[in-house]
Amino acid sequence: MKKSSPMSKPLFLLILLLGVTPWVSAQKLKGSDTLLPLVQKESENYLKENKDANVTITGGGSGVGISALIDGTADIAMSSRKIKFDEKVKLQEAGRSPVEVIVAYDALAVVVHPANSVTDLTREQLEGIFTGKIRNWKEVGGEDLKIVAYSRETSSGTYEFFKSDILKNKNYMPSILSLPATGAIIQSVSQTKGAIGYVGLAYLNKNVKAIHISYDKKNYVEPSFENARNKTYPVVRPLFFYYIKGTEKTVKPFTDYILSVEGQATVKTIGYIPVK
Repeated sequence: MKKSSPMSKPLFLLILLLGVTPWVSAQKLKGSDTLLPLVQKESENYLKENKDANVTITGGGSGVGISALIDGTADIAMSSRKIKFDEKVKLQEAGRSPVEVIVAYDALAVVVHPANSVTDLTREQLEGIFTGKIRNWKEVGGEDLKIVAYSRETSSGTYEFFKSDILKNKNYMPSILSLPATGAIIQSVSQTKGAIGYVGLAYLNKNVKAIHISYDKKNYVEPSFENARNKTYPVVRPLFFYYIKGTEKTVKPFTDYILSVEGQATVKTIGYIPVK
């Protein structure tokens, strides 16, 4: 029986120089910090079943992920907001078309220090706090204590969603304290008695207290999986994957896995709301 020919030396050297592993499905995902805990767990499970696959995941914010998709340094952009018109234009100018996939839903939680006596806030009160009109907790039924408001950076899809949904597109106050990652918001709020911030549902822990929110000034609802799923909690948003049309061979195996029964079970386990 004739033996198969070994890989030619020039080809092997080229593969080493390019840093590419032959016959391995490689996917680079970049973007939303909100999606990080979910996608990291999904990839962990996916790689157990697909030994030859290679999935690389980094955060930085939805805007960073979409920029990486535009410049070709990411196969999938993870985003907690819809792609913007100008981002679509940049892709079209490059002769590429984005494909949008909703992989999960998320309840956006407003958090304060556990010692804060305030438990309920209306959307209007939150707007006042984050735009700077309300500066002391006593103005919303709390103690006489300065409010310290934390926000995500402008590249964050969570920043954009909070601005459009809670602030109704009004500007954040100039003195808002912007942080680069959701974990930093949790840490800062947990260490500052007068602090307030916002995070994805999966990031909630005992070090912060989630505020009950009302959009009708009557019903104050806690951010939870059940309340988000039954749509009684008012601040729920889709979480997206964006990829370039024509790259399905690269991205579909992992995307389809997340949308599978097993993948959607992980969505629920992590603390987000399944698509189906």
